[in-house]
Amino acid sequence: MGIFSNPARDEQGQELRRRRTDQIPFSIIANDMTVTGDLETSGVVRIEGRVKGTVRVGAQILVAPGAVIEGDLHSVEAVIAGQVTGSINASERVELQATAVVAGDIHAPRIAVVEGARVTGEVKMDAAAPADTGALTSSRS
Repeated sequence: MGIFSNPARDEQGQELRRRRTDQIPFSIIANDMTVTGDLETSGVVRIEGRVKGTVRVGAQILVAPGAVIEGDLHSVEAVIAGQVTGSINASERVELQATAVVAGDIHAPRIAVVEGARVTGEVKMDAAAPADTGALTSSRS
């Protein structure tokens, strides 16, 4: 049995269900794009370029290596491999990959940090989801 075949489990040993993203709208901010202003979607967004403004995502935000966000992030789940200058608010989970650089506070009930990631700010983990992440409600079932 391989190590990758074991399902992830919570503290009580219950299997964690992965979010299905195949039926959720998916948007990409390409590496040659700069968005100035707030960005809002109910689906998933992958940022490879630069965003100057608040980002509100109803499902998942993926910040690619080399991407830069200057503003706050609000989402259900955030996976960060680029640079974020602003707070990150996730109602379920934040993952900081080895190339992540965050200058701001992180609020989420679950946080995964890979060795090499850098955070300048407070990390706040509550058992319950943050009261107001500002994330859009998606139409998932």
